[in-house]
Amino acid sequence: MMETVGSGSYDATDVHFLLRKVDIEPTDVMEKERLIQSRRRHYSEMISQEKAPSDVHKQLYASAMLQNSRRMATDVQALALALDREYNGPSVALVSFVRAGIPLGVLLRRALADLGREAHHYGISIIRDRGIDKIALEAVIEAHGAENIVFVDGWTGKGAISGEVKRSLQGDARFPEQPRLVVLADPCGKAWLSASADDWVIPSGILGATVSGLVSRSIWPTNGGLHGCIVYEHLREHDVTRAFVDKINNLRINVCGIEAATPWSESQRGVLQEAAFGVIHQIAKKLSISDLNHLKPGIAEATRAVLRRVPEHVLVRDKSDNDVQLLMHLAEQAGVQVEEGGASLGPYRAVTVIRSVS
Repeated sequence: MMETVGSGSYDATDVHFLLRKVDIEPTDVMEKERLIQSRRRHYSEMISQEKAPSDVHKQLYASAMLQNSRRMATDVQALALALDREYNGPSVALVSFVRAGIPLGVLLRRALADLGREAHHYGISIIRDRGIDKIALEAVIEAHGAENIVFVDGWTGKGAISGEVKRSLQGDARFPEQPRLVVLADPCGKAWLSASADDWVIPSGILGATVSGLVSRSIWPTNGGLHGCIVYEHLREHDVTRAFVDKINNLRINVCGIEAATPWSESQRGVLQEAAFGVIHQIAKKLSISDLNHLKPGIAEATRAVLRRVPEHVLVRDKSDNDVQLLMHLAEQAGVQVEEGGASLGPYRAVTVIRSVS
């Protein structure tokens, strides 16, 4: 039996995190950035202390919930209906990537259960350049079979995680060539199934541990074994994890007339990818950026980059857009310039540019 952090602050029926608790000294954000960019340390070997959200941050999260909670509920139902249609077996094993995929995975498990499907939900680690936690994945395969697994993430930015899924599973005959990755928003066309290609402010995407079971992003196991995480007990008084999923789930239960989402066709995927990567390469060329990892497109990725990295500046399509107000507030607090890019951002409503510090 693997020793794990269990369900964090979620109800035990909602998710089982296949992560072990680790003790690690926090690294200052600027020092972490220097070590990442100089390639002396991988980002997954370090973590900075996560602070409690400010009162303004909480207010903007509440505004995002007011504005977009019904949309999220509708999209969850559309995705659940699609999974119910696509999977013919007796059960579905949802494998959500920590952390962004967890809230969606919890909601999908509940929605599938309401559709009469047996659904199991696990949270596992995937790390850019290093892949999926194979120990955790094999445990799920042993329990439920690879054919019943669907991977879950919150959204796509440039598609780095979808690429990591493909690399991790390449040559594994148990999985299809196009891994079944489900997200809420896929502006770059890299997921198998998404509710839309829109870049919108997903409420769970603008908070960290306090909407994801008080669990940190995953940490590379330097001594082998399961990937690790920190449980942020110091944030418990700010935790909205259960309130969030209960709110979205209650709205979902009452939505009517929702049609199942449909996996992207190859032509749809091609159009989305061409538009997204055209913008990314255009920005990189204009700003003389050689490392595309320094570009964080999409509202959620752009917001997290301001919170966790050292940003140079932020681009938004429209400064009056309600969906980017938290991002602009955080940028202002960090002394980061915000520029309006208009239609040049293509499918993205925001992009954060990481400062070169090495």
